[in-house]
Amino acid sequence: MPKKLIFIDCDSTLSSIEGIDELARLRGEDLFRECENMTNRAMDGHIAIEDVYGARLELIKPTAEECERIGQLYIETIEPTALQCLAALREAGWEPIIVSGGLTQAILPFARHLGIEKVRAVDLLFDENGNYAGFDGNCPTSRMGGKMKVIDADKAASAAELTVMVGDGSSDLETQPFVDLFVGYGGYLERAKVKAEAKHFVYKLSEIPALLP
Repeated sequence: MPKKLIFIDCDSTLSSIEGIDELARLRGEDLFRECENMTNRAMDGHIAIEDVYGARLELIKPTAEECERIGQLYIETIEPTALQCLAALREAGWEPIIVSGGLTQAILPFARHLGIEKVRAVDLLFDENGNYAGFDGNCPTSRMGGKMKVIDADKAASAAELTVMVGDGSSDLETQPFVDLFVGYGGYLERAKVKAEAKHFVYKLSEIPALLP
């Protein structure tokens, strides 16, 4: 059987939340609104992700403990058909990989809940007390074009013959020319550019297996 990889975005796709925005919410409503606006402008394609990535984190300065809390929140806000979708994908021979501009330490507990072994996200740095000490700017998904690099690397490493990307934002859409199939997701946020340009667009993750080659 040919090796088949399906890359799935996390925030506003596998879960209803945007993890970094939820970390901002812990700092009060004003900071949440500021970060949410920055996130949406990036995901709608109006500004580059790298222009807001470090800025949001410097405003929030999330701790290790707070990232664990967001990990639990991801689980509590799981897309209703996600587990059904993943079971069908595995049955059909697809290996799911989370590829996200979110934070690795927050996503890992959610990935374990989903039974997904591979997470390609952005690593936070903490001091010995668990306080924020920056992020790893070498993680590709902290920048526009980063998800394509992740897909290319995993495709090469596993000699995959088929690749699919699923996501809601502009950073997901830009992978469309580099995968065999791109599926836009609008179950939480229907982004006009993604809906207009995606070859397929769904509102439930459970609709995806039937679309796959």
